[in-house]
Amino acid sequence: MQAAQFQQERADFRHVEAWIFDLDNTLYRADSRIFEQIDARMAAYVARLLGVDADDARRVQKAYYRDHGTTLNGLMQRHGVDPEEFLAQVHDIDLAALAPSPALNRAIGALPGRRFVFTNGCRSHAARVLDRIGLTPHIDEIWDIRTTQFQPKPFPSAYDTVVAQAKLAPARAAMFDDLRPNLAPARALGMTTVWIDTGSVWATQGPQAESGAAHSDHVTRDLSEFLHAIRIGP
Repeated sequence: MQAAQFQQERADFRHVEAWIFDLDNTLYRADSRIFEQIDARMAAYVARLLGVDADDARRVQKAYYRDHGTTLNGLMQRHGVDPEEFLAQVHDIDLAALAPSPALNRAIGALPGRRFVFTNGCRSHAARVLDRIGLTPHIDEIWDIRTTQFQPKPFPSAYDTVVAQAKLAPARAAMFDDLRPNLAPARALGMTTVWIDTGSVWATQGPQAESGAAHSDHVTRDLSEFLHAIRIGP
């Protein structure tokens, strides 16, 4: 009786055949401070570009993130920045703090169907991270900012692009992200959404930040535990 009751209470993901994961602060722990390195490099880039001090650069960076979805998108629209130069500089970081999580790797490796990484960063950064944490064999495709023609999450056009490219049925897809606003367009398309609550300040910033909380079907502080607990088979 207790086993049957436990089965009924587990989140049901048996309909899912496409698993979409954000990268930074989702597939690795936010307290590894990897994204802090990227954030600092973005601020330094803005300071050099505009010739301003660190405080002013930080304010501009955050304003562009809030108003344009990513700092890069704001820099491209407002200053005509070369995206390739920006991506190369801000992702030149030290990944020594990252290590494989055997439990997470087993959980993702056991998921039925296709598995994707959907990031506002660049493919080379994503590939480096996946290699470092041992997930490369379990990911079918990386969607980066170039895949979406530099239209970032949470802009709906980015989701339309990847859904069409991968020929996904949104109702049979699940998306996992540490930024709540990024889940809103996914849920609007019919995806099952899971917010990874890292306690990060970035989770409540950016476009549509206020509406993001209403668009999480599930919330977890531990992706590995969540994936091990859900129903994915008969």
